[in-house]
Order: sequence, then structure tokens, then C-alpha cells
Amino acid sequence: MIWLVILAILFWMGSWALNEWLSRQSFGSGFVQRTVNLAIPLLFGVAILVLWEGFTRGLGVPKVLLPPPSMIWERIGNSLPVLWADFQQTFLKAVLAGYVLGCGSGFLVALLCDRSSFLKRGLLPLGNFVSALPIIGVAPIMVMWFGFDWQSKAAVVVIMTFFPMLVNTVQGLSAADHMQRDLMRTYASTWWQTLTKLRLPSAAPFIFNALKINSTLALIGAIVAEFFGTPIVGMGFRISTEVGRMNVDMVWAEIAVAALAGSSFYGLVALIERTVTFWHPSLRRGRT
Repeated sequence: MIWLVILAILFWMGSWALNEWLSRQSFGSGFVQRTVNLAIPLLFGVAILVLWEGFTRGLGVPKVLLPPPSMIWERIGNSLPVLWADFQQTFLKAVLAGYVLGCGSGFLVALLCDRSSFLKRGLLPLGNFVSALPIIGVAPIMVMWFGFDWQSKAAVVVIMTFFPMLVNTVQGLSAADHMQRDLMRTYASTWWQTLTKLRLPSAAPFIFNALKINSTLALIGAIVAEFFGTPIVGMGFRISTEVGRMNVDMVWAEIAVAALAGSSFYGLVALIERTVTFWHPSLRRGRT
């Protein structure tokens, strides 16, 4: 079966050469260029999967150590109801609820910190401290406080997303330079007018950075929290259970669903960022 390894390597080398050629070409700024920009990472991902498949099957890697992608895909197709139930429990309930509450409360507290130097000096060092807390230490406590259902996982997500949003928003609110603020004062602008017309637009890139970071942290926090107590459903519960049963293909199926959900969530936030902050210099440079 060594020929599978050779074919996989040849496919990888051909994909690498094609990607190198495509990345050096310029097709303008129209539909063709956007298609090429999308095709490059897709081709890279397909090449990795082919290399993975060729090596695991060609070298006879035990499936309990690393199953081939075709086996994982077969498991996904045969376990769609279970995967969908786990996705609902973990992502649609715990992740989204915790993400909205954590990011929303972090944003509102950042506005309060902007008005109060006492809160700003007190909460920001506390934020660095809480951000260093391990999830495996916080999750059991949240399960004891809020029970075994998705509410305790949402509480973990709130803790993980609150302070990144707080710190980034506070930093972003100070991004407007003094000349711009002086100009707003010469127009007799109120604090609210200065906030909405100048400071929040200037802080938008910082806020979206926090939203993108939290989009991945939220999913990680919810999955890890499910290791410490959950109903018989959820991505984290399924991973820990199937590992004990040596059903590694199901574990990888859950990992694939989690990776797809996290990447899609991140991409949605990035798309909203491009729509809202189209005026930002980094985005204007990306379009030229």
C-alpha cells in the first residue's frame, strides 16, 4: 500500500505548486480574483486531507490512533442526528447565550469604566487575573452553582469572553487622538455625541478583534466545561464518552463539527466587521 503514500505526496506537491502559482498571479479585483482567493485555502485543505488519507492507509496506521478522513466522514454521515443534538446543546444554547451575555456585559462595563477612573483602575488588573484562571478550575464551580444543563456552560463562556471584550473596548475608546477630541469640544459636543460620532467608530476595530477572539474562546470554554458535568448530550460529553469507548472516529467527527462551527462563527463576525468598518485603512488596502 506504499503507492497510496506516493500518490498522496505527489498530489501534495502538485497542489503546492499550483497554489504558489495562483498566489503570485493578479486577476484584478473582480469575481475571478475573489474566486482564486477562495480556491487557494480550499485547495490547501484538500491537499492536507489527501496527504492524511494516503499516509494513514498506506502506512497502516491503527485507526484507534488516527483514523483516515474517509472514515471520519462516514461516521459523520451515519451520526447526523447525534451530532445535531450535540451541536444544539453546546453551540446553539451554551455558546451563543454565553457569547452574547459575556460580550454585551463587557462592552457596557467598558463604557462605565470610561466614565469612572476608579472602575478602570480596579477592573482592568482584575481582568488580567481572571483571564489567567484555568478553565478546568472554573468549570466545576459553575456546574455546582448553575447545575448540569447548558446554563453552567454558558456561565463559563461569560467568564471567558467578558474580560477580552472589556480590555479591548477600553483600549479602543482611547484610540481617538487629542486633536480629534479637541475638535469635538470646539463644536460643544456632549459626551454621548463624542462617544457615538468619534470614539466608538475609532474603537470598532478593537471591539471586533475581541468579538473574533471570543468566537473561538466561547466554543472551547463550553466544550471543556461539559467534561465536568452535563446531560447525556453535548460535544464535550460526547468526546469524553467516546474516548472511553475507543470510538475515535466519533471523537474526530465531533472535533470536525466543532471546527466547522467555530470557523463559520469566526467568519461571520469577520464578515460583519468588513461591512461595519469598511472605512478602516486595513480594509481599504485589502481591496486595492
